[in-house]
Amino acid sequence: MLYYSRDGACAQMANQVARGKNSVAGVSERVRTVPEVSANTEKSTDSVPDQGPPYAELKDLEDCAGLVLGSPTRFGNMAAPLAHFLSDTTGLWLAGALSGKPAGVFTSTGSLHGGQETTLMSMMLPLLHHGMFLVGLPYTEKSLMQTQAGGTPYGASHVAGSNGDAPLTEHEKTLCRALGRRVAETALKLK
Repeated sequence: MLYYSRDGACAQMANQVARGKNSVAGVSERVRTVPEVSANTEKSTDSVPDQGPPYAELKDLEDCAGLVLGSPTRFGNMAAPLAHFLSDTTGLWLAGALSGKPAGVFTSTGSLHGGQETTLMSMMLPLLHHGMFLVGLPYTEKSLMQTQAGGTPYGASHVAGSNGDAPLTEHEKTLCRALGRRVAETALKLK
């Protein structure tokens, strides 16, 4: 799993997605994040984060059996740190390293209509270019019809509120775990 989280909501979602993936026998989860992107091009970022998962390397993507991407919404799009990392995956694309592997996406927004679906779709585009099989959330997931907060058929989502401090609802947690489980099960079937 590869995600970026600035205020912690996507990190909480990543934990739930990992729980879903880990519920599938024969699957081990590798959680990675990406560094901040500095507006000052002369400034470098720390090579190792102080806390949380390590920074992703291209080898992490190459070695995965399935991939879940997560990002907060930035004006209806994935956040710059994740987009920056993905823009450097051309070598993997040329080698077809991700082709035929399953992938899913998740996001967190400040408001219910804050661009959840467009953000999820912005993360899907590079995955499609890599030849990955997209795994969404079908309406057989009851929480998708019951949620009053986040949740879409394109992937898991969360409404964090304007201050970014709203906790994940039970339906949002359930949908995160379902996404992780579905990607893991699909990876095993494709193996």
